[in-house]
Amino acid sequence: MNSIRILAVDDHPLLRGGIAALIASQQDMRLVAEASTGEEAIDQFRAVKPDVTLLDIQMPGMSGIEALTAIRREFPDARVVILTTYGGDVLAQRALKAGAHAYVLKGSVRKDLLDTIRSVHLGRKKIPAEVAKLLAAHLGDENLSKREVQVLTLVAAGNSNREIGARLAVTEETAKAHMKRIIAKLGANDRTHAVTLALARGILPAGSGAE
Repeated sequence: MNSIRILAVDDHPLLRGGIAALIASQQDMRLVAEASTGEEAIDQFRAVKPDVTLLDIQMPGMSGIEALTAIRREFPDARVVILTTYGGDVLAQRALKAGAHAYVLKGSVRKDLLDTIRSVHLGRKKIPAEVAKLLAAHLGDENLSKREVQVLTLVAAGNSNREIGARLAVTEETAKAHMKRIIAKLGANDRTHAVTLALARGILPAGSGAE
């Protein structure tokens, strides 16, 4: 029986070590390469042509979604499982749109990863139930515009409406109007709640917040 050849990409060596140990315990799988950045992922994919790639969604520099897009552009049949700490619907939506076959939460790696690898190798798609529920719950929601994401990112960093206006070269009133629309779109109670919801859903990248 031919083993499923796997490329594991994550910037945390401990997680890669855990995945390597998990795969080593399986007779039908083989870890053929590892990478710690998006750029390395692309190079390693070209070098080893894995059957299934496990790809961290959030890494320094090139993100997992950018790496996924680049890999799929060059290798349209690439089968990729996204690994993430966060189950946000917006993040999942981006990953699936970029061509991911499956989405595994890092907290469930030990429980779900092996079955997911086998399913993806057979050409199936697999999404965790909790992520699927979130996707369904927000189906039809109006997305934030790029400018609104910019505004919310500045709010998360602790900027006032006046400071946001100065940074974006708009009036304080315009910044306030953007914030009002953001709160309405997200169904938030206030600006702090809007940031919390945006982080949970993956609209803002992990790590956004007051410094």
